[in-house]
Amino acid sequence: MIPVIAFGLRRNGAGSRPSPLGLALFFASLCMLATGAFFTLDGVRIKAKAFTAQVLLDKAWRKTLAGEAAARPWPWADTWPVLMLEAPRLRQKSIVLHGVSGQAMAFGPGLMTGGPAPGEPGLAVISAHRDTHFRFLQDVALDDEILVTGADGAVRAFRITDLRIVEATRSGLSHDGDKSQLALVTCWPFDALRRGPLRFVAIADRVDGPPLNTAYG
Repeated sequence: MIPVIAFGLRRNGAGSRPSPLGLALFFASLCMLATGAFFTLDGVRIKAKAFTAQVLLDKAWRKTLAGEAAARPWPWADTWPVLMLEAPRLRQKSIVLHGVSGQAMAFGPGLMTGGPAPGEPGLAVISAHRDTHFRFLQDVALDDEILVTGADGAVRAFRITDLRIVEATRSGLSHDGDKSQLALVTCWPFDALRRGPLRFVAIADRVDGPPLNTAYG
């Protein structure tokens, strides 16, 4: 970058003014430097924002466990923590938020409204983005244990029993049912650059008895 700037300032042989090509290269170099600085600072800002959000979500989750209803992580939030989701084998843990609005899913998985809570009869649906909180689903396997901690502090265990790829508009998923089930849903394929019509779904059945894993290091 420095040699380009130096070339841009070099005088031509006919006089003391820089050549048009030199000026063009000089200003192009300045633009590239400014763009690089912008994206560097923007990346730092995004990471700082994400870190701050996690701190606020953790604080709101502790309030939820203490009995506070709809403990919003920040005053203008349209969502609040409702669950803690864990995949012990894959060493993943996320606070699950109320609803699947754009704001909610920007900061964590969302529990779809209109259906049961995990542990109740029927199919509870939790969705998240494939490139962030549900990236780990590409490595999930049958018989993996999924732990869900409710606002009451109780830990409920589920076991992955089915993995499927479905069309978003014809998923075949229904909240209704007598059996307590959990569906973890994200976009598919995992390496796609834009959102498509397909969804990856991991179905888990409620397991009777205490969880096999309640924490990991």
